[in-house]
Amino acid sequence: MALKYGAVWAIDLGNNSLKALHLSGASGAVEVIGFDNIQHGKILTGSGIKDVERDELIALSLRQFVKQNVLGNDDVIVSVPSQNSFARFVNLPPVESKRIPEIVKFEAAQQIPFDINDVQWDWQLVGESDRGENRVGIFAIKTDVISSELEHFSRENIEVRYVQMAPMALYNYLLYDRPDLTGSNNKAGIILDIGAENTDLVVCTASSVWQRTIPMGGNAFTKAVADAFKLNFEKAEKLKRTGAMSKYARQIFQAMRPVFTDLASEIQRSLGFYTSSNPNTKPVKIIALGGGTKMRGLLKYLQQSLQIPVERPDAFKNIAIGSAVSAAKFHENVSDFGIVYGLALQGLGLAKIESNLLPRNIARSMAWAGKAGYFIAAAGMLLLVSVLAFARTFFDSANYSNKANVRQQVNSVIAAAGRAASKLEAEKGKASASEATIKKAFEPFSYREAIPLLQQTIISTLPNEKNNPEQSKLYSAFRAGDVDAVLQIPREDRKQVFITGLSIRYSDDLENAGFGGVNFQGRAGLKKKGSVSPLGEGYMDFVMGGPGKAKFTTQKYTRTRKQAETSEQQEVGGEAGFVVTITGYSPYKNIGELMDPPGVEDNQSKWGVITRMLHLDSVVDGNSPFKLYNKTKVEDFKLDIGEVDWNAEMPMGTGMDGSELPEIKSAVPGEQILVDPMTKEVISKVSKLDEAGRKQIDRTGNTVYEVNDHWFILDVKFVWKDAPQIAE
Repeated sequence: MALKYGAVWAIDLGNNSLKALHLSGASGAVEVIGFDNIQHGKILTGSGIKDVERDELIALSLRQFVKQNVLGNDDVIVSVPSQNSFARFVNLPPVESKRIPEIVKFEAAQQIPFDINDVQWDWQLVGESDRGENRVGIFAIKTDVISSELEHFSRENIEVRYVQMAPMALYNYLLYDRPDLTGSNNKAGIILDIGAENTDLVVCTASSVWQRTIPMGGNAFTKAVADAFKLNFEKAEKLKRTGAMSKYARQIFQAMRPVFTDLASEIQRSLGFYTSSNPNTKPVKIIALGGGTKMRGLLKYLQQSLQIPVERPDAFKNIAIGSAVSAAKFHENVSDFGIVYGLALQGLGLAKIESNLLPRNIARSMAWAGKAGYFIAAAGMLLLVSVLAFARTFFDSANYSNKANVRQQVNSVIAAAGRAASKLEAEKGKASASEATIKKAFEPFSYREAIPLLQQTIISTLPNEKNNPEQSKLYSAFRAGDVDAVLQIPREDRKQVFITGLSIRYSDDLENAGFGGVNFQGRAGLKKKGSVSPLGEGYMDFVMGGPGKAKFTTQKYTRTRKQAETSEQQEVGGEAGFVVTITGYSPYKNIGELMDPPGVEDNQSKWGVITRMLHLDSVVDGNSPFKLYNKTKVEDFKLDIGEVDWNAEMPMGTGMDGSELPEIKSAVPGEQILVDPMTKEVISKVSKLDEAGRKQIDRTGNTVYEVNDHWFILDVKFVWKDAPQIAE
C-alpha cells in the first residue's frame, strides 16, 4: 500500500528513453516538482544490440538521471513492460472477508500460466459485481524478469519500493486524469501506447481494465523504411523521424503504409473481441501515447480506420506544474509520460490499482534496513532506563518504610473509587432500560420528522434558479424584494408559482386514504370543501388566512370505536406515506405547461412541477425518501386549475384586495379586484376598457374580460420509503 501524499519519483525504462516524473501531494493538490526524459545512446531493441550493450546503455541513462536529479528520501516506483506481465480480473463467491485471501491464492494458482513458485504476484479487491460477488484483480510477473529489471537500479544504488505493470499504470492515469472517459461501466476510454517494439492497448472503465500487447511498434515502421530505401536501422530511424520535412516524404509514407494497415487491423480485431465479450460497454475515445504517436498521419489514419475519435494529449488535466518546472518543456513530453504519471499516482496513494510486484525478499530487507536505526535507539534507551531503574530502586528502598501511612491512605481511596465505579455501572444499566422505553414511546410519532423534509422536497420542485436557470435574475430579484427588477419581465412570462396552502397528512394506507379539505374565498366568504379521512392519521397545514396573513397548524385525529374496529379488520402492510393538498396561483400564461407539460420525460430542462415530483431522486440530488404515488388514478392524483376572479370561488389566500389602491381605482374604476401583494399588479380577471375608459361589450352584449393569473389545487400522494412498520 502506497503512502498517502508526500512526494514520489516514478521511472519508466523504455526502449527509446528513460522517463521520470517527480510528483508531490504535500499541498493537497498533485503537483509536478521535477521530471526528466533521457534518450538512450541507441534504441535498446535496435538491430545488432546485444544484452551486454543494452545493460550498459541503461546504466549510462540511469547515471545521467541520478546526476541531474536529487532522489533524497522520496519513494521510487518503477514499471515493468506489459509483454512480461499477467493481469486477470475474476469474480469470487460472496464469502467472509477473512476467507478472501485463501480463495484468491487458489484462484491465482489456477489462473497464472506459470508455476506459482516462479512468479511474483499480488492481488487487490476492486469492488463487487452486479450479482454481489467480490471482484478481484490478480497480477503476476516471472521472478527472473523482475529481478533482471531491478538489477539495473540496484547497480546505481537506487532503492525501489514499488513495482507496477505498465498497463495498470496507464489505467490509473486515465481514471484519475480523464474521468470524463471512465465515469461508468457503460463507456470505455482506450489508451493506445505505441512504443518502440510493442503497442499496449488498454481498455478502461470505472471498475475494470482489459489489456492486450500488440507485437508491433515504432521499430516496425523503421524496418519498413530500411527495407524500402536499403538503409541500416539507425539511418532508417533518422529518416523516419525527419520524413515529414524530407523530399522523399511521399515515398517514406508509402513504405510505412502496410504497417499502418497491419496496426489498425490488430487494434480493430482486439476491440472487436472486447466488445463481443462486453456488449454493454461502448468505446468512446482513444488516448494515444508513446513515441510512435509522433509519426505524421498515423493518428488520422487510425481514426478513419477505427471510426473512433483519437486524441494525443498535449497536457494533463488534473495536475499542476510547479514554479521551478518549465511548463513548456514539460508539455513537449506529455505524450511520453502516461506510464510515469500513473505510477506516481500510485506512489501518492491516489490510484485505483495499488498492487505491488516488488519481490517479497527485497521488501523484507528494505523493511529491516529501515528499522535498524530504531533498534539502535531502542537499545540506547533500554540501557539508560536500566541505569535509572537501579538508581531508583536504591532511592525507593530507603523511603519505603517511612511511607506506610501514605500507602494506607492510597488503598482507602482506591477502595472508595471501586465502590463508586460499581454504583455508576448499576445506574448505567438503568439508563439503557429507560432509553428503550423512551424510544418505544416515540416510535408512533416518527412521521413528524419526515413532514418538514417532505415540505422542503415539495418546495424544491417549484420553479427556481436550479430548475429554471433562464429566469435566475427574476428569482433573485423576487427574493431580494426588488420590485423594479421583477417588473422588467412581463408578468405572463414569469415562471413563478405562489403557494397559498399546503396540507400534509400521514396515512399508513395510501390506497384507501382520501384527500383533505380546501379553504375557498369568494363573494360568499370563507368556505370549506372536501372531507378528511378519520383513520387515526395526523396532518399539518400551512394555510394562508387571508390577504397578508398566514397560520401554521398541526392537527391529529382520535378514532371512534367504530373506526377502530374497521381499522383492526384491515390487513396491515399497505403502502404508507403522506396525502398532500397544495393550493396556489401563478402569473405564467400557460399554467398547465408550468405544472405538467406533456412529453418532456427525457428533457429535464422542460420539466414542470409535477414532472419533478415524478423524478424526486434527480431533483434532490440523491436518493429521496419519498416517491409520487399512482398519478394515473383520479382517487390518488388530481389537478384543478381556474382563473383568478374576485367573483368566483378560489383557494384562500390568492392575492390581496387592491380595490382601494389609488393606482388601481383609477385604472379599473368600479370593480373589486385582486393584486399581487408585492408588485401591486392586477392578478384577477378584469373588464377590458376602450379608449374612452368604458367597458368593452361583445356582439352578444356581454362584457369582455381580460384574464390574468390562474389558481390551482393539486391533490397528490407520496410514498414514504422509510416509513416505520406499525404493529397491528
